[in-house]
Amino acid sequence: MGAGEGSAPWGHEPVMLDRVLFHLDPRPGVGPGGGPRLYVDGTIGAGGHAEAILERASPDGRLIGVDRDRPALDVAAARLLPRFGDRVTLVHGDFADLPEILARVGQHAADGLLLDLGVSSMQLDDPSRGFSLRADGPLDMRMDPDAGVRAGDILDALSEADLAGALRGFGGERMAGRVARAINERRRSGRLRTTFDLRDAVHGAIGRRRTGRIDAATRAFQTLRILTNREMESLDAILDRFARILRPGGRAVFISFHSEEDGRVKRALRALAANREPRAAAGSAPVPRVAILTRKPERPSSRESASNPRARSARLRAAERVAEAA
Repeated sequence: MGAGEGSAPWGHEPVMLDRVLFHLDPRPGVGPGGGPRLYVDGTIGAGGHAEAILERASPDGRLIGVDRDRPALDVAAARLLPRFGDRVTLVHGDFADLPEILARVGQHAADGLLLDLGVSSMQLDDPSRGFSLRADGPLDMRMDPDAGVRAGDILDALSEADLAGALRGFGGERMAGRVARAINERRRSGRLRTTFDLRDAVHGAIGRRRTGRIDAATRAFQTLRILTNREMESLDAILDRFARILRPGGRAVFISFHSEEDGRVKRALRALAANREPRAAAGSAPVPRVAILTRKPERPSSRESASNPRARSARLRAAERVAEAA
């Protein structure tokens, strides 16, 4: 899932790799659990971040890599297994289910967690997946191509008002009503079948204008991708649970790519730092506390943004699980 992932021949460079390694601090040796240190990449994609984590944790550190995208897992396997062998376990699944995934592979706690949210370079670069507005393809956008509802079906089911609300909330679209109306009119007339149809509907409503080099249709594509993959639901689920799967001293790093994701991460970390559930019910049991490592979101360097345009909007936040008082 991570945007701008991998290095040749695997694709683009992993986003903010130096800061990920700094905050995650992967290392070899025996961890607090008594065995080799364990790291979890919940959005392994092509394996760029995972490869660097395993290198830093050599010779004995282990990694569990999770992704909803089976083709991405195949790429990660080709990249990682020949070098790291049984130090790597790859799992097809949703990071929202990480506690259950860890239990299935015989683990219950980790020394580090990375979530690189958003769409991957491999997904964007394959027109048949329907993520990109630069190449015509089906209105699919599923991160797991074997499950879920396609983007076109989402549009068929949404009312114009609900679509406008999603465009405002998930895309930050200031002309959400106009865009939703144009998409709905094209859908009703039977002319909304491909990614170019969606792009043209947005351009017809608000023009092709760009903020910097950003196409005017980008926000609509982002919104529809988030809806199709229930990304906010998965993010909220893991934000409620991640502290419980970290050992004391374990660290979590989150890379988000738009303000709605980053805002949810920020609020959850602040709640956990105050020893509260991110969305606590009255009388809920105490949760593990975290210490926030990033006072504000870190951003990629200007050099990285220039060399990897997909990193431009990245925001990184990190936290460390705090040991309970004796």
